[in-house]
Amino acid sequence: MRTNFPHIRLRWHRVGSATAVTAALVLAGFGTAVHADATTSAKVTWAATPCATPKKTGELACNSLRVTGGTTAFQKARGITPKAADAATPSGYGPSDLQSAYGLTAAAAANGSGETIAIVDAYNDPNAEADLAKYRSYYGLPACTSASGCFKKVSQTGSTTSLPSSDAGWSEEISLDLDMVSAIAPNAKILLVEASSSSMANLGKAVNEAVTLGAKFVSNSYGGSESSSDTSYDSSYFNHPGVAITVSAGDEGYGAEYPAASKYVTSVGGTALSKSSTTRGWTETVWNTSSTEGTGSGCSSYDAKPSWQTDTGCTKRMIADVSAVADPATGVSVYDSYGVTAGWYTFGGTSASSPIIAAVYALAGTPGSSDYPAQYPYQHTSSLNDVTSGNNGSCSTSYFCTATSGYDGPTGWGTPKGVSAFTG
Repeated sequence: MRTNFPHIRLRWHRVGSATAVTAALVLAGFGTAVHADATTSAKVTWAATPCATPKKTGELACNSLRVTGGTTAFQKARGITPKAADAATPSGYGPSDLQSAYGLTAAAAANGSGETIAIVDAYNDPNAEADLAKYRSYYGLPACTSASGCFKKVSQTGSTTSLPSSDAGWSEEISLDLDMVSAIAPNAKILLVEASSSSMANLGKAVNEAVTLGAKFVSNSYGGSESSSDTSYDSSYFNHPGVAITVSAGDEGYGAEYPAASKYVTSVGGTALSKSSTTRGWTETVWNTSSTEGTGSGCSSYDAKPSWQTDTGCTKRMIADVSAVADPATGVSVYDSYGVTAGWYTFGGTSASSPIIAAVYALAGTPGSSDYPAQYPYQHTSSLNDVTSGNNGSCSTSYFCTATSGYDGPTGWGTPKGVSAFTG
């Protein structure tokens, strides 16, 4: 098992990139973004969730960050003044925002029934179902309960009673994942599979259990350093034809992570998402806060290039394939109550973008039984919003870290524009 201690991220963050000011300037009609000054009133602060720092050698990190103050893009758009740290009211994008941004309003209402989306995370969230109910009730989404058979929580062995130990940090991650699936595919069933720890072995067993239990869509919001063991993990845990497996690209800026580097998964990068006066009504750039924080991307050192990936600068697997909102300053609304003041929080990180994309796959319908759904966006590139501005760091091959027309590492082929890019 690899040793994985990502950059220490239990620190306060102030917006120091284009992301947060993009929202303020675009909404005000002032055009392109500039760097935010930490002393301005537009600042948004956040901190990595506790699960973003592994407890032990060999454990993987979740890819989520929680806003702690300032005024988010959602609040600016609506003239809402309470600070984002106020848990009494939502301060991030909700289902109608996300569905609008990604052209999913009609599909979210009509599609998804009968599909099961699995969320794989570590440790137990004892309040998962209750918090999910709060989110769905607030936004007028149909109830999804264990009693009705819509929601199910199991361990990595499939037990509904012998669950892992509870963990407040991973509970925040779980709430984020469950709420994003609900926001995009409110008619789908949800299966939460809780690994006994955040080791690759246990998380991988949880992925296998999700597939065994019938999920055709599996979201994974965690990652860590690449290693020479990754190809064996590929065959043991992620080689599931006919199943759309999504994985967060990472939150530490330019650089490849695993399992996002697996050739069998859809690796999901992150953007900053803001309202705009364009025909779409929204605009996106690469999420990049600093040299050590932003969406992940890069050329894998170990994983072979899948046949459908044709960029020429990387001879092995390239990250990412597609993307969705991840910038905390343009973050999403989540309800959480375990280990924190019960209430509404705004989250970012590619932990938000992975379940969003898994849910879009569910809206698009069950994948072909022998297909690797990661190839679908490559077959329908015109059915994605091409993200052409921003970067997530410095790199020797420009598109590895810089957005451009067509394919690039940080955002892949782009973000959802309806469901067409996610069907075979």
